[in-house]
Amino acid sequence: MKLLYQSHSPYARKVLVFAHEVGLAGQIQVVHHDTSPTLRNHDVFALNPLGKVPVLVCDDETVLFDSSVICEYLDGLHGGRKLFPSTPANRFRALRNQAVAMGLADAGIAVRWEAERRPEALRWPAMRDGHLAKVVGACDYLETQIGAGVHVDIGDVALATALSWIAFRNVYDFQAGRPRLSAWYERMCARASMRATPLHGDTVDGPQDASTTQGAPHAVAMD
Repeated sequence: MKLLYQSHSPYARKVLVFAHEVGLAGQIQVVHHDTSPTLRNHDVFALNPLGKVPVLVCDDETVLFDSSVICEYLDGLHGGRKLFPSTPANRFRALRNQAVAMGLADAGIAVRWEAERRPEALRWPAMRDGHLAKVVGACDYLETQIGAGVHVDIGDVALATALSWIAFRNVYDFQAGRPRLSAWYERMCARASMRATPLHGDTVDGPQDASTTQGAPHAVAMD
């Protein structure tokens, strides 16, 4: 299998962490691709009409995109404990946490657009603050809801990778004043799957940023 990846994407990292957790990382060729709404990556668009990573090219050439879809596909390829639980109570708790994580990442990315990525004269502080309120609210919610379960599931993977991006981009200090969430996050970060997939790299938004990388994606064994 081949995974089109971006080393600073919370969604792509989610898939790679999941692959490590279910023992499939060694069966996936990871290929980094820079993507941005302002810089068209033709190789990614050729596989995903949305032009976004992650994209998984399966062994039978089926193409899957969206991190949640890819993770559920991978969960069907191994014989171990499933990270998408089958019992309704556990399954919907995990899916709810995954939904919170995806919304958290979306809001954090929107904050970053208004705080630093958009040209300064076009930034909208009220929009930034509105999205930041979603980040804060999600973290407050997680402080009251996060569990101390023994078994990691898709919700845990999604939350850990989304929060790691919030920390990586200095969007918000979610650990301050939240001891339960902070302790849970530190436990997740200590897992081999998280240690093997650190976020790194800068956003490429235009040709001047991509002069050394665009058109030349590189394969990596582990990110």
